[in-house]
Amino acid sequence: MLKTNSELKLMREANRIIAIILTEIADKIKPGVSTLELDRWAEQRLASMNAKPAFKGYGARNGRNGFPGSLCVAINEEVVHGIPSKDRILEEGDIIGIDVGSIYKGYHGDGAYTYAVGEISPAARALMKCCEEALYVGIAQARKGNRVSDISSAIDHYVTPRGYGIVRDLTGHGIGRDLHEEPQVLNYIDGHKGQKLKENMTLAIEPMINGGTYKVRTLSDQWTVVTEDGSLSAHYEHTVLITADGPEILTHV
Repeated sequence: MLKTNSELKLMREANRIIAIILTEIADKIKPGVSTLELDRWAEQRLASMNAKPAFKGYGARNGRNGFPGSLCVAINEEVVHGIPSKDRILEEGDIIGIDVGSIYKGYHGDGAYTYAVGEISPAARALMKCCEEALYVGIAQARKGNRVSDISSAIDHYVTPRGYGIVRDLTGHGIGRDLHEEPQVLNYIDGHKGQKLKENMTLAIEPMINGGTYKVRTLSDQWTVVTEDGSLSAHYEHTVLITADGPEILTHV
């Protein structure tokens, strides 16, 4: 859905808030900290900027409880949607994906970053680097006149030759009044061109890549997605606006 100027003003603020949280939380990620501590801090920080957590309560339907946290936290082999808990304590050498959504005056922001907990292995560092670089390779194709598949192809062509698995069960998406809008933004090539990109579209682009297989499974909590083979996973996300001059990343401070 194309956004009006007044809508874009609200989208910019919703995503500026995301950028602030993802920047400030970096100093709080250290061994001995629980994921619930991070979650409580994020919810308070959102409130301090007049925003609400987009994820809390999300997905409640047909007897299924909505997501209980303000953050989705994913440690090591967890890909996305990990539930914050006082019992999940960060340890030296972990990597942790933080995915955060905001609602500001009815409009959504969404972004994610993977952080090192203390000193991490070279393999973990390489995985994170590849995933973050793939995000920017994809964003570079988010241009008026291109198609969604140009983003997908760019990410796939960057990641696959490096031997990593691109998660297929989860994708990027349009964003605005709703957290998840059309179009779906795949991170891999599926043979379809997809929708043509137009000025004033807003997309959440978010590669999720695994150290091993692309295959994933969902734990019994009905939320946490993990790699099928137990390999590490990384996740980076920006919300991007399509402009006449190219992509504008909204989740930057």
